[in-house]
Amino acid sequence: MSEFNQPISGNELARFSGPNTFMRLPQARSFDGLDVAFLGIPMDIGTSWRSGTRFGPKQIRAESAMIRPYNMATGAAPFDHLQVADIGDLAINTFSLADSLRIIRETYGAILQHDLIPMAMGGDHSITLPILRAIAAKHGPVALVHVDAHADVNDDMFGEKETHGTVFRRAQEEGLLQSDKVYQIGLRGTGYAATDFTEAQGWGFQVFQAHELWGRGLDQLGAEIRRDIGPERPVYITYDIDSLDPAYAPGTGTPEIGGLTTPQALQLIRALRGLNIVGCDLVEVSPPYDPSGNTALTGANLLYELLCVLPGVTPH
Repeated sequence: MSEFNQPISGNELARFSGPNTFMRLPQARSFDGLDVAFLGIPMDIGTSWRSGTRFGPKQIRAESAMIRPYNMATGAAPFDHLQVADIGDLAINTFSLADSLRIIRETYGAILQHDLIPMAMGGDHSITLPILRAIAAKHGPVALVHVDAHADVNDDMFGEKETHGTVFRRAQEEGLLQSDKVYQIGLRGTGYAATDFTEAQGWGFQVFQAHELWGRGLDQLGAEIRRDIGPERPVYITYDIDSLDPAYAPGTGTPEIGGLTTPQALQLIRALRGLNIVGCDLVEVSPPYDPSGNTALTGANLLYELLCVLPGVTPH
């Protein structure tokens, strides 16, 4: 019998049964002994257009019951190498964005007292700022792989400085990031001015717009990013589901046409194996806008693919 937690097999208990945890893993009440902790942050009070991401973690977990533990394409079997559990949802304050961001920061501070990698299910993208504050407090400024339709570098939105569209300006201002090791992939759509897409490049951010990637595999781009960051530097990965074209992921709050494909998403993540990943999140899944569940299913699979490239996972 394995010493590590294993997902419940669909051949032992029907996939529509069992615990509502990520991949039906055990739910942990303690961080002791864990290498990876999945957690939900059910919040949408930081979004500026369509709400609904508060339901994201619940549906991502539900759809994750379809995923099996062995990755046929890469040979990765993460549950043979890492002790993984679901630690439940953070108790955010659904009436206060500011208080919710404080709760996330403080909770992550407690989680990161332990030697584990947190993997968050959002929730809107505003959750990433307090996460980065806690990550940088432990690791110092980190490299960032940011996959998104939007740069999220607004100075403010409706006068508010901390929203889902201001995350990476605040992170840059606060010194949470190594600016020349920030990679924004999949940006597209329309803006209010050219600076919406160029200002961050002046800070050192490297931008890869979606139209530059149409029809291309992303293996090479991922490999170039991996070599540029190197194997030692701590790196955080934040994956906004709206980086994908709405044809693949319609269930999101701010959809933009002309996005990445799901094969490109898989290629990019798989090419990042070998990085010193210290945390990840998957954000902006809004189930009310996709009754089929496909967006949440895609999000669950991308989280699994991220799990498969974490340090310590050796392909068979």
